[in-house]
Amino acid sequence: MQAATALVSADYDRLPLRAGSEDHYIQAVNAIPALGAEEERELAQRYQQADDLEAARWLVLSNLRFVVHVARSYTGYGLPLADLIQEGNVGLMKAVKRFDPQVGVRLVSFAVHWIRAEIHEFVLRNWRIVKVATTKAQRKLFFNLRSAKKRLGWLNHDEVEAVAADLGVKPETVLEMESRLAGQDVGFDPGPESEDEEASAPAPAAYLEDHSSDPAHTIEDADWDGWQGQALSSALESLDARSRSILRRRWLTEPKATLHDLADEFGVSAERIRQLEKSAMKKLRDHLSSADLPA
Repeated sequence: MQAATALVSADYDRLPLRAGSEDHYIQAVNAIPALGAEEERELAQRYQQADDLEAARWLVLSNLRFVVHVARSYTGYGLPLADLIQEGNVGLMKAVKRFDPQVGVRLVSFAVHWIRAEIHEFVLRNWRIVKVATTKAQRKLFFNLRSAKKRLGWLNHDEVEAVAADLGVKPETVLEMESRLAGQDVGFDPGPESEDEEASAPAPAAYLEDHSSDPAHTIEDADWDGWQGQALSSALESLDARSRSILRRRWLTEPKATLHDLADEFGVSAERIRQLEKSAMKKLRDHLSSADLPA
């Protein structure tokens, strides 16, 4: 279809258009003769069977007026009509490539799906900086929720249930999409100072700052972890070998040894091991509390 697109693009250059003039473009495409059913079928068969790009070119050109008609219904999203028409034209060319004249329907009836699909994608990509609809249900609500609302303001519970049932989506999805559509894009950094600073909402930069990657905090945490490790090693070295072994086996290795395991190993009772452990832990705490903190 790239070659067919090139032919159509070349034909645009021959149309009596002035740069940037939507009105002249619309007048030009409306002046292109519409094809009859037999002419359309013959051209479609030529393109399908013989890959006749000239036939594909005229199938596209003769239906450009319909793309304009469809694109005009999407001007309420605040996007340029020329861009909507351009995306619709891409959808029309995709439809021509896939059109089967043997089915018995007119090209315009088949192409409307592809034209709207391309325009939908363009609207979703460009309506907001942040994409508001990603799932199939959200996309359906994006293009139908506003028309489904009977009044201004937020939907009540009954209206949410009715919209959800009508469009075949969950009520939670309706509420989420309504909230997304009601929001606005906000600059991350604060803009020029407002005369009424209390009335203006703070910029996200004021409350979304990430302090976790502060270099000063990172160095401080690393120093503190290093000091704790050194102090613990020094405290363990101050214990006798048996107490040090009991603490390591009970707390610093996996799997941890039980009191009975250590009692059998050292030839004493489990209660004696517990007493030694308790005494060693007290010596560790005393040693750590008297250690000099890092500068």
